[in-house]
Amino acid sequence: MIQMVRDWFHQRFSDPQVVILWLILVAGFLVVVFFGEMLQPVFVALIIAYLLEGIVCRMETVHIPRTVSVAVTFTVFLICLLLLVIGFLPLLSRQIGQLIQELPELIANGQQQLMQLPQQYPEFISEPQIKQVIDVIRSEFTRLGQNILMFSVASVRNLISLIIYLVLVPLLVLFFLKDKNRILNWSSKFMPTNLELAAEVWDEVNVQVANYVRGKIWEIIIVWIVSYVTFSFLELQFAMLISVFIGLSVLVPYIGATVMTLPVALMAFFQWGISGEVMYVLIAYGIIQLIDGNILVPLLLSEVVNLHPVAVIVALLVFGGIWGIWGLFLAIPLATLVHAVIRAWFSKLQTVKSQSEQPPEQPKG
Repeated sequence: MIQMVRDWFHQRFSDPQVVILWLILVAGFLVVVFFGEMLQPVFVALIIAYLLEGIVCRMETVHIPRTVSVAVTFTVFLICLLLLVIGFLPLLSRQIGQLIQELPELIANGQQQLMQLPQQYPEFISEPQIKQVIDVIRSEFTRLGQNILMFSVASVRNLISLIIYLVLVPLLVLFFLKDKNRILNWSSKFMPTNLELAAEVWDEVNVQVANYVRGKIWEIIIVWIVSYVTFSFLELQFAMLISVFIGLSVLVPYIGATVMTLPVALMAFFQWGISGEVMYVLIAYGIIQLIDGNILVPLLLSEVVNLHPVAVIVALLVFGGIWGIWGLFLAIPLATLVHAVIRAWFSKLQTVKSQSEQPPEQPKG
């Protein structure tokens, strides 16, 4: 048994490039696990700088100096950040406060509508069943209220953290963009020299992940705006709040759209009861999801990530369970990294095996 393990290990890890690649991956994973919370602003700034670097590189391709490209890109980033903080967050906060105030009235209206169902459809549903449903809804909303209360108690700490992020993250983004070459040259002094396999993996992952993240951001924005315009036209309450969560739900393929169906249906039911408006809202939501899945995703993410749906779901469960929201957002890029590493690893093993099986060259003579 020990000999089998030893032989397997020797076959898989005899190449120094493979060992170096796995050491880099394990070291990165350990840094994120043990120092992730402490270095979270650094990781956020790295992700933003990585996305903005694509814009800087495109400006450099048209012979704009890097200093000017970085200055223009960072200025646009700051303007978008200010618009988000000054315009969007207060509106979202007001809608959350309004929802908390009107929630008891909405629940009472929903209960009245539910209690009428046994009278209208006695052959399908009974009054005890409706009471059980009401008890479940009441308990869920009670738990939601407790979570909101806990969040409000910790709002001072969250506000301080937000202020720190708003100062540190843009500053770090500027340094990462401006001093990119200096940082890379300094980091290379600590890296091994035999990095051909790691460079091969990075080249493949870099292209796919960059296109995926940028495409996903555009998908979130488009779905959010279309949902907000649609629900505002249908006069659904809290359209902005619901639309934000619908936009963010595209981060979780196959699951997010399904999960968001219940809040959309409940909000429409609490507002209008059993009526045609509820069906219009659900039909509109279904059309938005069809457009997203059949037009937006192929258009924005075509051939970016070649992963089986089972692999996508497993990645969402694993990385979401490890790192929460950030894990869900980065699950597909991380799964792409794992896929690229495994493919490059086995390709390297196949190359080494084929070379070892070649007959030795006969001496000329």
